[in-house]
Amino acid sequence: MNIIAIVGRPNVGKSTLFNRLTESRNAIVDETAGVTRDRQYGHSDWNGKRFSVIDTGGYVMGGDDEFEVEIRKQVSLAIDEADVILFLVDAREGLTPMDEDVAEMLRKCPKPVVLAANKVDNSAQMDTLAEFYSLGLGDPFPIAGVTGSGTGDLLDALVKDFDSGEDDPTDGLPRIAVVGRPNVGKSSFINMITGEHRSVVTPIAGTTRDSVYSHYNLFGFDFNFVDTAGLRRKAKVSEDLEFYSVMRSIRAIEASDVCILMLDASQGLEQQDLNIFSLIQRNHKGVVIVVNKWDLVQKETNTHRDYEKLIRERIAPFDDVPIVFTSVINKQRIFKVLETAKQVYEARSRRISTAELNDTLLPIVKEQNPPPSVKGKWVKIKYITQLPTAYPQFVFFCNLPQYVRDPYKRFVENRMRELWDFHGVPMTIYFRAK
Repeated sequence: MNIIAIVGRPNVGKSTLFNRLTESRNAIVDETAGVTRDRQYGHSDWNGKRFSVIDTGGYVMGGDDEFEVEIRKQVSLAIDEADVILFLVDAREGLTPMDEDVAEMLRKCPKPVVLAANKVDNSAQMDTLAEFYSLGLGDPFPIAGVTGSGTGDLLDALVKDFDSGEDDPTDGLPRIAVVGRPNVGKSSFINMITGEHRSVVTPIAGTTRDSVYSHYNLFGFDFNFVDTAGLRRKAKVSEDLEFYSVMRSIRAIEASDVCILMLDASQGLEQQDLNIFSLIQRNHKGVVIVVNKWDLVQKETNTHRDYEKLIRERIAPFDDVPIVFTSVINKQRIFKVLETAKQVYEARSRRISTAELNDTLLPIVKEQNPPPSVKGKWVKIKYITQLPTAYPQFVFFCNLPQYVRDPYKRFVENRMRELWDFHGVPMTIYFRAK
């Protein structure tokens, strides 16, 4: 598909327009300048022409702030990738020196540039557009990103040379969300795996704000990766921006197939890690625990074994979870994470025929280890089947389901995990009356 990159100085409404064009709320919108840092991708169509849209952070020249340098890199990458550049300015504030800096950079770009003046809410503001002609980038299109006014004429100009485009080839691919507390190495992991500067990485906790989507198709893997903002304890989330970041991270978990829960080995397994693990489990997502920064831990003979044992004790009773120890900065075992995530996805998608379930499991639950009697009554299991759901759910039909206790349900679940390898996948077992 053809690609449009939206660029401009901070706080001109790029994310608002991105959400308008993609008919989504993926990009965080706030009055604070500099909210967007990473490249945000979305899909749109206009008059039968499908295309991609890239939202970028505000372009600022001459600043010493570490984020400004990284954001400029992200903007440059988006421009290199795009077919058409949409340069957005603010009609209310008028022409600023920062707009001129962006225009100077874009005039050197060999790609077509379309100028749009945002926040034109009434005809009286049309008179303010004359000063933007001095940028030397043609006629400015007056638009209002919030209401959508003027975006039709703008889109006509943007897509006039586009072909019809094809459906997104990444639709239907496994979604792997990388989640965890702030500053555990999530963005560094995505950048290392994809081999590109996909997300802004700094030592400052909370660098990532939006959920950043990436398509990974190398070495036999074909995933949609989601880099998420760090999840802190609710009591520590005070700013609106962080609240929206957290909500998008939670939404990324809900929309994923497998979650890579990343821990900081030097800090150990904290309560917030357990909260995130519980959130993943409640949403019935596959999970891989990745202990990052393993190079910072002082090793002894059984350090690895003891660390893994501690994690399994604290995440019990759902402790049938793969645990991978990595050092992203040293590229240690990062592809092992991908292999494990793929195995967990396949396990979550596994379907077992009713015949196989009954042939294998019925002898165990009827003869070898039947449910214990309760009040002198015996539970007799007659039939087992798997439900047609996104994650493994099984129904055991029996005569007295109310007498089946949790310890026996855990026994059945563990036997099924052993027999069909549901490693890293939450599963649900129901006992119902025949």
